[in-house]
Amino acid sequence: MIGLFVFGLIVIVVSYLISVVAAKTTTGGAKNTKIAIRVVGILVGAVIVVASCVRTVPTGHTGIVTTFGDVEDYTYEAGVHFVLPYKTVINMDNRNQKASIDLQCFSSDIQEVSVTYSLNYQIQKENAQTIYKTIGSEYYDTVITPRIQEAVKSVMAKYTAEQLLEKRAELSNEIKKILTDKLDDYNIEVIDTSLENLDFTDSFTNAVEAKQVAAQKKQQAEIEQAQALMEAEYAKNIAKTKADADAEVAVIAAQAELDVTKIQADAAEYAGQKDAAVIGQVRDILAKDPDNLTNDDLRTLILYYYVEKWNGDLPDTYLGSEDFFKLLSSIAGNQG
Repeated sequence: MIGLFVFGLIVIVVSYLISVVAAKTTTGGAKNTKIAIRVVGILVGAVIVVASCVRTVPTGHTGIVTTFGDVEDYTYEAGVHFVLPYKTVINMDNRNQKASIDLQCFSSDIQEVSVTYSLNYQIQKENAQTIYKTIGSEYYDTVITPRIQEAVKSVMAKYTAEQLLEKRAELSNEIKKILTDKLDDYNIEVIDTSLENLDFTDSFTNAVEAKQVAAQKKQQAEIEQAQALMEAEYAKNIAKTKADADAEVAVIAAQAELDVTKIQADAAEYAGQKDAAVIGQVRDILAKDPDNLTNDDLRTLILYYYVEKWNGDLPDTYLGSEDFFKLLSSIAGNQG
């Protein structure tokens, strides 16, 4: 910008000198024309001088002011600023920025790993001046790239290739912690990190796939075996339950049969006791003087035998008590 400033001053001086010389050598209308040219030249030179003193700081940037390479102790915010032409303004981007880097690393078991690592970061705005003083505007190449390489390779070397596949999120967090601590010393803030790609050699990839297939087959076999054992155990329980139920039913049936037999035996015993009682009554009646049996005695015997032989049907012919005893008497007379 100082060159532009000097050029503007030269334009002003030349325009002025031309106008002075023209004023001495010309008259009339030509003189007025020369004066107009002088005015225009001076205005153009003034515009160039002013433009050389204007600086613009974009949004999301911090303006670092230097004087012949020496950093001033103040900065400019985003906007337009009027600066002396011998001062320079360097715009430092303090927005969220993303960087991706491809690396070749080795695991602890000496397996080659291709890694694509991404980092979201931003410089600390309040320390932009310090960053420029100590590192410069190329802080990404100077500080960030080497720290990423160091952190990623050191973490990868701690794990086997298989562990790298299994612990991807853990790896990313571990690398992020290392970078956060290291870059904070340079006033650079780590926002987020990610392992976007982990690629191994074809031979290792094929070996891992074969191992996974074998593991899946083993797991499937274990599942099928467990299912078969479960089904066998289920069938065994069903059979045991059925056997227990059958045994219980048999016990109940036997008890029921025993109860029925006992009831029948009790009924037979009761019937025998009843008949014995009746026989005893009859014997008692007949034990009396047979020749002197009374009508009451006969009535008792007849009633017993009548009741004993009655089938429950009511008679079609009814006799009075006198006719009935007459009938019996005639029967007895005929038998005599």
